[in-house]
Amino acid sequence: MMKRNLLAALVVLGCAFPGAVRSEDEPVETQIVDAMNKLFGMHPGYRANHAKGIVTEGSFRASPEAAALSRAALFDGSTIPVTVRFSNSTGIPNLPDGSEPANPHGMAIKFHLPDGSDTDMVINALKFFPVSSGADFRDLLLALAASPPDAAKPTKFDQFVASHPTVPAAFATATTPDSLADEEYYGVDAFVFINEAGERQAVRYQMLPERAVHLDAADAAKQAPDFLMEELPERLKRGPVTFHLKAQLAGSGDSTKDPTQPWPADRKVVELGVLTIDKAVANSAEAQKALLFLPGQLTDGIEPSDDPLIDVRDGAYAVSFSRRNP
Repeated sequence: MMKRNLLAALVVLGCAFPGAVRSEDEPVETQIVDAMNKLFGMHPGYRANHAKGIVTEGSFRASPEAAALSRAALFDGSTIPVTVRFSNSTGIPNLPDGSEPANPHGMAIKFHLPDGSDTDMVINALKFFPVSSGADFRDLLLALAASPPDAAKPTKFDQFVASHPTVPAAFATATTPDSLADEEYYGVDAFVFINEAGERQAVRYQMLPERAVHLDAADAAKQAPDFLMEELPERLKRGPVTFHLKAQLAGSGDSTKDPTQPWPADRKVVELGVLTIDKAVANSAEAQKALLFLPGQLTDGIEPSDDPLIDVRDGAYAVSFSRRNP
């Protein structure tokens, strides 16, 4: 579990790249990527975060309930081709899959719509986000980089966590799965569905496997360095993997702008459809370099909420993309 032990591991990683100093003249999105590059190192051709991953292909088919919530084309009940990238956390491309800093694992989905356009969904294994703004996320990364093991107590990181208790609480929700196919993935940002009648409903996504299986930290650490990235293609050779896409519906008074605040567990959850993964892309290492997933790349029937992190994530992902594809 990512509590003090995983946070400490991230600090150690950060100590390899000390001195993360942001340029006050740059947009916060650029400052975030700069901080990641300082913390995790510069790895040409790789993402600043979630550097290690694997690309797969499959399809999505919506449920009738989805069309009642949103008029989006991906929810019309037809078979929608998808490209899906699974990944480890951090910007370190050779990070062992079972190491605690590899959590939370991510899933990014590109839905290829009938009109030739795409809409994206970028989710991960955190049930809620550790901070509520781009500036706080930047400062979290900088605090990690400024807190080597020999730093005086309280370290910059200790001070940050003391004023942001959602940081350890959020990361405690993610542990190592036995397979990327057996992980639960969540959308920490809220989006707004609009149906044919113009009715609006704020939602947060859930992508749930047929079964969720996780390892304790000791067992995870014993696994081969690439066990997750190697297991999924082998599993797909034996047959498809399926996930259930669901939407948790916001109730009255639920915050849509603060991703650190999970909605109550008793909020209604609606099945949106089934995601089927058929195969791993043969040239995954090359394919993922050209893929840019943006949480804010939406289609008619889905709109961003007032969560400021949606725009920040879009900007930071674009900066990271430009650096790995100069």
